[in-house]
Amino acid sequence: MPTRADERANVYQHCVRAIVHGLKFGAHGLPLIGTGDWNDGMNLVGRRGEGESVWLAFFLCHVLGEFAKLARLRDDASFADRCDTESRQLRQRIEHSGWDGDWYRRAYFDDSTPLGSAENDECRIDSISQSWAVLSGAARPDRAERAMDAVRSQLVRREAQMVLLLSPAFDRGVKDPGYIKGYLPGVRENGGQYTHAAVWTIMALAKLGYGDEAVEVFHMINPINHTRDAAGAARYAAEPYVVAGDVYAHPEHMGRGGWSWYTGSAGWLYRAGLESILGLTRRGASFSIAPCVPAAWSHFRIDWRFGGSTYHIGVDTSNRRLGGSPLATLDGAAVDSTAIPLVDDGQVHEVTVRYVRPPLETGWPARGRPSTKVPDR
Repeated sequence: MPTRADERANVYQHCVRAIVHGLKFGAHGLPLIGTGDWNDGMNLVGRRGEGESVWLAFFLCHVLGEFAKLARLRDDASFADRCDTESRQLRQRIEHSGWDGDWYRRAYFDDSTPLGSAENDECRIDSISQSWAVLSGAARPDRAERAMDAVRSQLVRREAQMVLLLSPAFDRGVKDPGYIKGYLPGVRENGGQYTHAAVWTIMALAKLGYGDEAVEVFHMINPINHTRDAAGAARYAAEPYVVAGDVYAHPEHMGRGGWSWYTGSAGWLYRAGLESILGLTRRGASFSIAPCVPAAWSHFRIDWRFGGSTYHIGVDTSNRRLGGSPLATLDGAAVDSTAIPLVDDGQVHEVTVRYVRPPLETGWPARGRPSTKVPDR
């Protein structure tokens, strides 16, 4: 049973201790998975304390990078430097031991057998390692693109309108990853759509700049699109107005919604739409607009209530794909689109963001004969 310690620490110090506690690595130099990381159903992968998680390595890189910024704001340069060093070394170990040839592995069992590898009969590929290769920014760009190609070809099931967590599902294999194998193949974490992870796929696609595809997948997992007609509603068998934690891929129950009213997945889906696709991100006393939307969208509008204030945000993206640069105004005055001031003053504020197409460079002088000089770029 937990007891109260004699020592005291503030929240920042607790965070430091948590990070240091997580800096425990196995034979491949990757973080220990213990009895489960994000997927607690994989509770037997590292039960002897030697199994490792590739996904957790990406996530830890992200945490270290973000916390280094916070540590510097608190004048804790020594811990910030440690975060940077640990992250840099971990990135190298991920590329050496996490890459499988066409995608990133998911984990290593206690006996160093890989999981999420082409050599596996079950769970050859897991989506979250691929998504977080992108979201963490820790993977080599060429490999991150290749990993998402593997997600497209093996986990995005357009005919069923779902994104699988892993494939093939666990069933009769020799290796036992844990209680995930207790679910029928294609149900919940065991090869179904686990919506939380499917949203990370959307966010990864948006971060890579694939606006059309990100919105397509968003519509695929939007529950209302599973109940457009009577047949769809009967198949889905869950509420169309809330997010289901999972959607079954088992042939006998294909497309059936699982654990509905799943607030964790709902929160991530909201963030994917607002932040990753529409590009609205708040940072303290400012916000930015950096959309990743389909090519057919020439403009969109966000009405945002912040405390007692209302922000009407109009975004014109018609020149974005032509290499246009964003120009923003707040109540008619020019502002930085990456740091638009945010105040709770009870007023209504008008924000515009438009992309201005750069001037064409022809390399021709204004008058006279054609120039042989190569134009500067």
